[in-house]
Amino acid sequence: MVGYRRVMADDPALIPHEINTERQRYPHCVVWTPLPILSWLFPLIGHTGICTTDGVINDFAGPYTVNVDDMMFGNPTKYWQLDVSRVRDMEWDEAVNKSSQEYRNRMHNLFCDNCHSHIAYALNLMQYDGKSNWNMVHIAVYLLLYGKYT
Repeated sequence: MVGYRRVMADDPALIPHEINTERQRYPHCVVWTPLPILSWLFPLIGHTGICTTDGVINDFAGPYTVNVDDMMFGNPTKYWQLDVSRVRDMEWDEAVNKSSQEYRNRMHNLFCDNCHSHIAYALNLMQYDGKSNWNMVHIAVYLLLYGKYT
């Protein structure tokens, strides 16, 4: 599968980037991995991360912690690749980095401010698909509907 990245902020030219599961690189993707025990009981529940243009995973792993290139619960088992042409406001990597910086200052809450919220925050910053109301439920549903297994 192919993803794309902007070369320059004012240049609409796009360069293809491919998913590489061996190297754990998922450009412009939301990735998912199961949570031990919890995902066994409730298969829709899992841990998520959002990837940069180069496919490096950023995941809100716990209080004041965003892992980079070291996903908290292991390698992704599912991914949803987003279409970078649907980004409306901020560049992809800038939004991912700002979201990660914000979440390095937040307490983790399993029910209302979690790894899914970290992704929603990034999508809201970039106004992905023209929307600024992404939330953790949207992320879970879109992963369920559009996610592909690695």
